[in-house]
Amino acid sequence: MAPLHKHSLVLHPPHGRRYSADARFLSDGKPKPVVVFVHGFKGFKDWGCWNLVADTFAGQGFAFIKMNFSHNGTSPEDDSDLHDLEAFGNNNFSLEMEDVDTLLNFLESDACSFRNELDLDKTGIIGHSRGGGLVLLKAAEDVRIKAVTTWASVCDMNPGWGEDILKKWEAEGVLYNLNGRTNVQMPLKYQLYEDYVANGDRYNVSLAASKLQQPLLIVHGSEDEVLPLACAEQLHREQPNSELFVVENADHSFGACHPYDKPEMPADLQKVVAKTIAFFRENI
Repeated sequence: MAPLHKHSLVLHPPHGRRYSADARFLSDGKPKPVVVFVHGFKGFKDWGCWNLVADTFAGQGFAFIKMNFSHNGTSPEDDSDLHDLEAFGNNNFSLEMEDVDTLLNFLESDACSFRNELDLDKTGIIGHSRGGGLVLLKAAEDVRIKAVTTWASVCDMNPGWGEDILKKWEAEGVLYNLNGRTNVQMPLKYQLYEDYVANGDRYNVSLAASKLQQPLLIVHGSEDEVLPLACAEQLHREQPNSELFVVENADHSFGACHPYDKPEMPADLQKVVAKTIAFFRENI
């Protein structure tokens, strides 16, 4: 078997703030189907088990590319955790959409030194949690993406900002969200909501799902403590041609946590990965 190659990337989106990504594949010079992985809110590309996930996909013949968002709180100089609260506070969905676009553009460009290892006509995308909503939005407007999988996805980019919250947020300019893992209050500047409203239906996840032309696999745990199974069921109703795969008794991260130091993925995540690999083999 060819050796597993790991390639670190620093990408330069038009908005100017650089971000990191990495690619993993068996280095044999043969074009491979591509899978892009997008993390969720308060996530990052090296969280928990994501490196084990990447190695598993690569070992099964995919080029697996996972990315940070430019404003997720990491930086190319330190992408080990969320340390840049100013960047985090200035994140919005338009920036995230541009970040995914920048990665896809890079893979097509001469600047991609491993382009010969990629079959870009077979590109799939995975999004976890809020990243699931984001990849649905992106796939709905980008024909380069041939198949989509959501893991424990949102069904609305608005998590429930009610009138009282919005009034306080606008008046103070910032809303704080506790990171339960680090016990840090993460700032969200009001521009996030302004960006969401300004883009109207473009950021309507359920509408994007309903219009999706690509094959869609919706994966969700029955005991998701963050986003209930009803979120997945709603997406499935919006896109009846999708496949809904429920992992019984699984939580929001399918048994994973951060840090994670075991050599194998949790059993629930193994089921998710196996199902997703089979789906992409059939659909990209």
